Parts: sequence; structure tokens; C-alpha cells
Amino acid sequence: MPPGGGGEVFFSCPVRKVLKPIQLTDPGKIKRIRGMAYSVRVSPQMANRIVDSARSILNKFIPDIYIYTDHMKGVNSGKSPGFGLSLVAETTNGTFLSAELASNPQGQGAAVLPEDLGRNCAKLLLEEIYRGGCVDSTNQSLALLLMTLGQQDVSKVLLGPLSPYTIEFLRHLKSFFQIMFKIETKPCGEELKGGDKVLMTCVGIGFSNLSKTLK
Repeated sequence: MPPGGGGEVFFSCPVRKVLKPIQLTDPGKIKRIRGMAYSVRVSPQMANRIVDSARSILNKFIPDIYIYTDHMKGVNSGKSPGFGLSLVAETTNGTFLSAELASNPQGQGAAVLPEDLGRNCAKLLLEEIYRGGCVDSTNQSLALLLMTLGQQDVSKVLLGPLSPYTIEFLRHLKSFFQIMFKIETKPCGEELKGGDKVLMTCVGIGFSNLSKTLK
């Protein structure tokens, strides 16, 4: 946890030569919610309090909810205390919408109650579900980047309202790759619930990965 940190993330992924074009236009309906409440260098009860408060809101909408708790202490827990919650909603078509919230770093800002954090994170997830689309607002830019780098074929993705970050990111894509997206607004109606949706269409630049495995 910030500010002390002390953790390590090890990321590995296979090498792909090309990216396939995608057609993600039907997000489906929410079928289950999973989550992880974590706490380090604080009382183990903190994570349970987060789970209870988050469930108090989410249980009104869907029964299939499971939020795991992860408590760490001692040397494994890093150098700073804190707690947080990560929630993921999965749809019938296999798309994921996520929301995450963590306590303020030690010595910065007001102290956050675990009950407030759990409720606020649940509301953030509900807002992502309201916005809808096949990708949540945090990952919109990543989806658009991968579409841009795909093969020279048409890719489509249905998004919720574009975040300010995504709008600026589209300008960067135009500057770096000369790629312009076709943007069609889909007003919410009988089929599309929640906020107004945006259908993004582009033709990839056909980027090919030239990297070789290091021996």
C-alpha cells in the first residue's frame, strides 16, 4: 500500500505476432459479481466490514455475489497500512465491468471508514454497470489501442459514455497512428439500458510484432 509500498508485481505474458480484429457489440446482462477485500497492517476485521457494507447495497440487485477477503500481516504485508476493495461484474456474454477503491495513504487526507469505502465502491460498480458497454470506463483506452494495432480489418466495440481520458487518448491515436474512429451514438432504449452507448469502429494499422525470444 502507498506511501511505503514494499510489494512486487511479477508480470509475464506470451508473445503474439498479430492482434485479431474484434466485434464486441453485445455486452449481455449481469449474471454475477465477484470481489476481493484486502487489508494490510490493520485489524483483520476491516476486510469483513468492507464486505458487509458492499453486500448491503449489491444484494438488492443480484443474489450471486461472492467477495473474498485477503488479510496480510508481518513482512508479507509491505511497509504501510491500508485496505481496499476490488469488484468485478461478469455478464452473460463474458464481458467484465470493474470498480476499485482503496483507503487514503497513511498521513494523507482524512481517515476512511471501511463501511464507507465498501458502500462507495459498490456504488462505483453500479455506475459502471449503468454506463454499460463491453468495456468499463477505466479500460476504454486500452481496448481502442488494441483495436488500432490490430490487423487491417474492421473492429467494433460498444462502449458506455466516453471518459475524458478516452477522448484525449483518441486524439493521441490520431496523432501517432493517423487513425480515425467512426463514432455512432446509440441512445438507450428497450434493448440498451442505462446511459447512452457509443459504437466505436476502426480499421487496424496491421501492426506486427517483430520481437524475438531472448535466449
